[in-house]
Amino acid sequence: MSNKKILVLAGDGIGPECTGQALRVVDWFASKRALKFDLTEDLVGGTAYDAHGTSLTDETMQKAIETDAILFGSVGGPKWDGVARDVRPENGLLRIRKKLDLFANLRPATVFPALAEASSLKTDLVSGLDIMILRELTGGVYFGEPKEITTLADGSKRAIDSQIYTTQEIERAAHVAFDLARKRDNRVCSVEKSNVMETGVLWREVVTEVHKASYQDVELSHMLADACAMQLVRAPKQFDVIVTDNLFGDMLSDQAAMLTGSIGMLPSASLGAVDDNGRRPALYEPCHGSAPDIAGQGVANPLAQILSFGMLLRYSFDLSAEADLVEAAVAKVLDRGIRTPDIMQPGMEKVSTDGMGDAVLDALSELAA
Repeated sequence: MSNKKILVLAGDGIGPECTGQALRVVDWFASKRALKFDLTEDLVGGTAYDAHGTSLTDETMQKAIETDAILFGSVGGPKWDGVARDVRPENGLLRIRKKLDLFANLRPATVFPALAEASSLKTDLVSGLDIMILRELTGGVYFGEPKEITTLADGSKRAIDSQIYTTQEIERAAHVAFDLARKRDNRVCSVEKSNVMETGVLWREVVTEVHKASYQDVELSHMLADACAMQLVRAPKQFDVIVTDNLFGDMLSDQAAMLTGSIGMLPSASLGAVDDNGRRPALYEPCHGSAPDIAGQGVANPLAQILSFGMLLRYSFDLSAEADLVEAAVAKVLDRGIRTPDIMQPGMEKVSTDGMGDAVLDALSELAA
């Protein structure tokens, strides 16, 4: 595995703190399992802007193209609110997603047994919850053109964002969703707004055709996005895999995140298409963002970043046993009542970011003994 390359882009806010703990897990696998990667670290987001005047340099973009997987932290913060849109911190991440065509965003919403009571919903509704939301990531309203604000003749303004999808963009997202479902509970719910949006009509039509042609063994249902939002808080365990567009996926995955007790617990993977050499570009990041209000205080929860590395092992390098070990270590730490402030519960042991990293490493060593 020494020739496998990982580009580490820790970013801003709590990104470097959380990524640092994930890199301790990388080091553990190198020393205890002889599982070594070639690591390269670079700047992205606000830190890149401060150093280079742009959120992602061409040189860093080239490294992203050439690496086997990207371990990403987080970007953004109020420090850069006045920066031009084309160089602001978030644009660096969007550029990577678009350039590498990372169209499939996998966002699991899993409730660890020890955190079932931390959810804002009743324990019986979320206990055992295991949802995978597949958000199409490179199309839709975030990338559609025209995208502009214009001044009208009367001095008022008009804003336009264009929601655009093609058959191919929907087809490839659907294929990933159905393939995932076959390895889970074999159910896919396709979500859109076909009652009011033409892109929703096409989305439902294409997903249905892909299902009929190649995946009739998988159970397929359709749901409108507003109804799905309601059902996620009414009866979330009815879902297995949800596949949806960029905008609805953004909102629904954050809603599902809170079912688990804390967005600080949730990893994600953004995957591209497999090329002729069997290589698939991929980026792995926690869902929680840069959280600048707590950056540098040593209180951030690194578990989502560590679990993102677990997803990297699973989806980029087909190391399922090692990924299972990472997830088991996190579960063991939570079972012991070890908590960072965001998931703190009465009677539990509150630890720092470093303390949580220590606990995960201890659990890994015990499980591997």
